[in-house]
Formats: sequence, C-alpha cells, structure tokens
Amino acid sequence: MAVEEVIRQLVARARVAQEEYATFNQEEVDRVVKVLARTVFNNAEELARLAVEETRMGCLEDKIKKNKNKARIIWNNLRNKKSVGIINKDPERGIIEIARPMGVVGVVTPCTNPIVTPMCNAMFALKGRNAVIFSPHPRALRCMQRLMDMWWEELELLGVPANLLQVLPECSLEMTQALMRQVDVIVATGGAGMVKAAYSSGKPALGVGVGNVVCIIDNDVNLKEAIAKIVLGKAFDYGIICSSEQSVLVPEPLYEASVQEFCAQGAFYLEDEGAIGRLLQVMFQEGVINRAIVGQTIQKIGAMAGLDIPADRRLILVRGDGIGPQYLLCREKMSPVLTIYTYQNFSQAVEMARAILQVEGRGHSVSVHSNNPEHIEDLGLKVEVCRVLVNQPCATHNGGSFENGLTPTTSLGCGSWGGNSISENLDYKHLINISRIAYPIANPVIPSDEELWGE
Repeated sequence: MAVEEVIRQLVARARVAQEEYATFNQEEVDRVVKVLARTVFNNAEELARLAVEETRMGCLEDKIKKNKNKARIIWNNLRNKKSVGIINKDPERGIIEIARPMGVVGVVTPCTNPIVTPMCNAMFALKGRNAVIFSPHPRALRCMQRLMDMWWEELELLGVPANLLQVLPECSLEMTQALMRQVDVIVATGGAGMVKAAYSSGKPALGVGVGNVVCIIDNDVNLKEAIAKIVLGKAFDYGIICSSEQSVLVPEPLYEASVQEFCAQGAFYLEDEGAIGRLLQVMFQEGVINRAIVGQTIQKIGAMAGLDIPADRRLILVRGDGIGPQYLLCREKMSPVLTIYTYQNFSQAVEMARAILQVEGRGHSVSVHSNNPEHIEDLGLKVEVCRVLVNQPCATHNGGSFENGLTPTTSLGCGSWGGNSISENLDYKHLINISRIAYPIANPVIPSDEELWGE
C-alpha cells in the first residue's frame, strides 16, 4: 500500500475518534490527561530502563527522575485549567472565549527524550480534545510502543475512543513527511532538519530550536552554590537535554577558584592542548557532532579520545579557545562536556554570550547566577533568547519547575530568532483554537481627535 494511503487511513481513523472525544466534558478530559502522566509516573523505572537500552543514551537514574518529575509538574500545571467549552468571560470587554479542538495532531518525537516528550505532547493535545498520531525516532520505536500499550490499558477503562492515540507503523522519513502533509497541526521535536520539514509541510507547525545554553557566573554569588547547580544541570542525563549548560563564563579574578570548585564537585579539568585536540576530533566530525558521544559518560568519551578519566568524575571542563564558527568548543555538545571562558566585566560577559549564541542556539536560553537585578535585566534586554534562567540548574528547571513560573514542558519555543513560531514553552493552549463572542461594550470610551493627536 502506498505511503500516502497508509497515512490517509490512519488520519481518517483518528478523525472519527477525535469527533467522539470532542464530546467529552472537562472532568472526563482531565481524567484522560491524568492517566497519561500517572502511567509514566507509576512505571518510571521500567520506561527509563527501556529508553536507555533502546536509544543507548543517557543515565538510568536521571531518566527515572525525569519521568517522575515531568509527570508530576506537567499534570499539576494542567489539572485546573479550562480547555472545554467557555473558558473565559470578560464583561468589561464584552468577550467570551470558547476552546475548540484543532483536530488531528502529528507529533514527531526524538530519541533523546523518548518517554517524557511524547507524554508531554500527548497531554497537551488531549487536554485540547485532539487526536494524536506519533512519529517516533527509529531508535525509540519500542519505547513508544510500550508506552502506548501502558496508556491503552488505562484509557480503555475510561471509554476513550479507539485510535485517539496512534503510532506510525514504521519509522521512515517518507512516512513522517506524509503524516505532516495530512494532519491538522504538527508538533516537531528533534533535529533542525525535521523541524524545518515540519515548517515546510504546508500545515501549522510548532517546532523547537537548537539549544546551546550559555551560563554566566556574576562576581557577587556564592561560588560553591552556583557551581553545584551548574554541575547538577550539566551532568544530568549525561548532558543530553537541550537546556543543558554548554558554556560557562566566569570573572577573570575568579577563574582559578572556579576551576578548583568545579573539580571539587566532580569535574575533570582538561588543559593539555593535545588531549583537547583529540577530544574535539572524537566529539565532532567535519564540524558536526558525533552521534556516538551524545548522552554518553565522560569515561566512555574520554576512552575514545585516549583519555583515562577516573570513575568519580561527572563532567569534562575545558577552557574555551575562542568564540566563532571555527571554534567547536562554543557549540552545543550534547554530552557532559562544559566549556569555560573568562570575562573582565558583566557587559563583556553579555557580549560574549551574544557571540556564542550567534554561532548556535540563538533564541533558546541563557542561564545566570547573580544577585544583581540590573545585570540580570540587562542580560534579558540584550541577549536574543526567550528564557533567562536565574540561580537555578538550567537543564532541570528551564522546561518549568515547581520552583519557577515557566510553563512545564519538554518543548521550548525559540521565537523568530530560532526559526520557531512560538517564543515560549509549548503548552496545551498552543493546541486549541479559541472562538470569541464579541458583545458591544455598554459604555465605550471613544477618544477625541485632540486626545489622540494632540501634544
């Protein structure tokens, strides 16, 4: 059977299911969404183990934590939100807002987060009473199939219509592209090529940009506390998360103390030029990141480069040799390798962050450890990113946390800077249409021409 016909049949079944699901009330919808999160929470270890085995990336213990924490925080954020029928009334403006489904959502998921990304996107889609068809990465197909089996064991008990959630029968670029052409909206998480394909499909698409988080340490912070957070973020899941810290900028007078503190907290400091050269040859091939090092331990990466790294070390710390397209160390590394630079004053740090993000990661995020509001706001005003995370581990908190006000998600929009249609964390509100009833305002205030144009 031709690929287009296979997809046509999948979409047709999804539309039937979605039309029935669209009749569910808010309480019924929320029970469905809760099941998606609770299933991942209750089976966090099994799903994490399968993810590590199939993708051959990441840290089992961290993936268990990720499965539990993302399930907790995303459900907590969604459980009291209206997404069915009338969701808002504004008597002053005479506006009533009504939530409507978008239809069938095509969800493209990566191998770097094969459990929590499909969970998150499915929760958002089903919160909006949509149907979902997943296109998983080939190295995460078993994860997706097992997750679906677990979900349906619970969803059938709630009377959820069959085919509301489906997976492509095979993982191929041709099938994914056909899916993109036939669904109503696309959520694409993955490589830049896949996101570009989503935006080129002719259908509304929500994609995410490349991460390359620059982290700045100001001179007024407790160095031990700040570095502990950076190490926690950088080492988490072996650096595979797009919000993982990639470069750290420290004041020149604090450089030696910073290196010592990083080493005290598990860093392996690499300063031999020959060793650094071998590391870069292993990490990048013709300027492109080597997939074999993504989400791996530094011991494995080090062995590939002829380095003997002790088992108690958690990340490799390397001094940056420059900023620009020709300097690979200022790129995203998707592994527990962190580049360290020095700066003379905070204004220079801001400019260095801008320069690094021009190479890669524009639009995504920066992280800053500072107690100076002026410095923090200056960073936010000048650097072209959608998130400035303050005094927190970026990898674990940038996608939302109980400890900050960012929307909990696994997909982070990067705005026009990153070639994306949204400049915030993806949420269920991006997967609903809103109809607005507009009444006349009872006593409208209409300004005179003098008020409008006068000096």
